Parts: sequence; structure tokens; C-alpha cells
Amino acid sequence: MKILSGIQPSGKLHIGNYFGMMRAMINNMDRSELYAFIVNLHALTSVSDSKALATDTLEAAADFLALGLDPDRCIFWVQSDVPEVTELTWILSTLTPIGLLERCHSYKDKVAKGIAASHGLFSYPVLMAADILLYQADLVPVGKDQKQHLEVARDIAIKFNNHYGETFVVPEPAIEENVATVPGLDGQKMSKSYGNTIGIFLDAKALKKRVMAIVTDAAPVEAPKDPDKCNLYNIFKLFAPADRLKEVHELYVNGGAAYGYLKLELVDLLWEYFRPAREKREKLTADPGYLREVLAKGADKAREKAIVTLDLVHGKVGLKY
Repeated sequence: MKILSGIQPSGKLHIGNYFGMMRAMINNMDRSELYAFIVNLHALTSVSDSKALATDTLEAAADFLALGLDPDRCIFWVQSDVPEVTELTWILSTLTPIGLLERCHSYKDKVAKGIAASHGLFSYPVLMAADILLYQADLVPVGKDQKQHLEVARDIAIKFNNHYGETFVVPEPAIEENVATVPGLDGQKMSKSYGNTIGIFLDAKALKKRVMAIVTDAAPVEAPKDPDKCNLYNIFKLFAPADRLKEVHELYVNGGAAYGYLKLELVDLLWEYFRPAREKREKLTADPGYLREVLAKGADKAREKAIVTLDLVHGKVGLKY
């Protein structure tokens, strides 16, 4: 079974990225043929600073490796290093109905949040479809917010197969329901676009500042509260041991949950949870040459797979003559 997913290098990675996709990918290294990549072409829809994008691409690679991804047990590369994906995007775009893209809520949401409307942003799901179909992926770990885009990829694959004959595997989503949408500081989905994230590798001072900024209600400590409606609790539960989480849950339900103290406890939990990765990341970022070598080898392996699919597509659509 082939499992594939990517991460955008549009700013620092956060705990929503980790629980929404990265952890699932790392856990699947020995269960399947794993494809993990950094989607820098997608990032161009929101990042116009070329130096920042280049830097963030290498840092995203360091993040992934620090968190446990082993490039010898998977295929790990940067999206733009496999040019076949852009050719397949064009071919798929000729079959993609405009109405299908117009129904995608992510485009509307991002424009509403101030991201410039562009053809790239509008056709983002077609590039995502090409990313998936090029490698004939069976499963794609995604957050709930990306499920619609995966459905677009499925629709495109089915339409292509119906028109030209069986060509693409129709992928399935893999969503961990309990962490499918990690809440941000304000209770919305944690997203770099919304500026409501908690970074994975923040320094101690910055981490504390972000956690203390989590929005909570004005209920007094002694008042009973609904933990499921509290974004502090919904982040806390991702890191707390089961016995401590049970205690905190009872404090919410019966009264006694003090937000300030829980935030300080969450700071400590986050700091310890990512301590091993943080130490490994410091070594990786000190050797960018090694990171580039890892990504180049991964791109070579990815292209070997991509060329086979694209050659098949060329024959199907009439680009072989």
C-alpha cells in the first residue's frame, strides 16, 4: 500500500501540522510504501518572499527529519524537484470542470482571510490531485480541512479513468478523527493563514507567550465548564498523560479548572514532548548540505516513480506519436 502526504513550507510548522499529518506519516514508515514531500509549489499561492520560501523549505525538511522521518525508509523530497508533477497538473486541468473547483470552500476561506485571489490559489486542488495521482497513492493522511480537496482528486481520477481507461488509483483519505482539526489560539482550525498557531520548535519564551494567548471564556475557576467547547482543553488533551487528563476533565465538569495554571502546565508539556526533536533539529539545521543531499536523493527516487505514471498518461491522452 502506498501512503502519501505533503507539508507546506509557508512559515514555521506548528502542532496542527504535526497531529494533522506529520505524526501519521512517521508512524506509517514501516507499514507501507511511504511518500512524504514538501509542497513548495503550493506555498507560492501565499508566499512571495523568495528567500523566505527557500529557507523555510530546508527548515521544513529539518523539522520532518527531527520529528522522526527516516529518509532511508521512505521517499522524501521537495515538490518542485519533480517537474513531472506540473505537466500532469496541466493534463488533469483539461479534464477538471470549473464548477468542481468553484465548490471548494478552501479557496473562498483563504480569499476571505486576505490571501490574494489568483489562478494558482483557485486551481490548487488540481495540483494536489497531480501530487497524489502521479505516485498512484492508495491512502492520503489529511486533516478535515483538506478532505474536500482529496475528494476533488478522487473525482478527477475517476473522470480520467472513465474517459481514457484505467490509469490512476483512486485514493482514499486517512483521517485521525480525534485530531483531525487541531484548534488554534482562537478556537478556529490551527492555521498559518489565520496566525493562530503554536510552533513546534519555538524557544521557551515564545512558546509561553503563544500558549498564554489561548483564548478562554470568562467563567470563574469554581464554575463548571464544558471541556469539549474549550480550545485550551482541546489542545491540552493532545499532550497530557491519560491520568492527568482525567483529573483535568473532572475539574472542568465539577468546577476548579483554573485556565492560567493549566496554560502554564501546557507550556511544560509541550516543551518536554518535543525536547528530543528540538535537540536533533539543532544538529540538522547546522548542516544544510546534508539536508540538500537527503532531498536530492529523495527526488531521484520520486522521479523514477513519476516518470512511469506520466509515460502511461502520455500514451492514454495521445501525447505519444
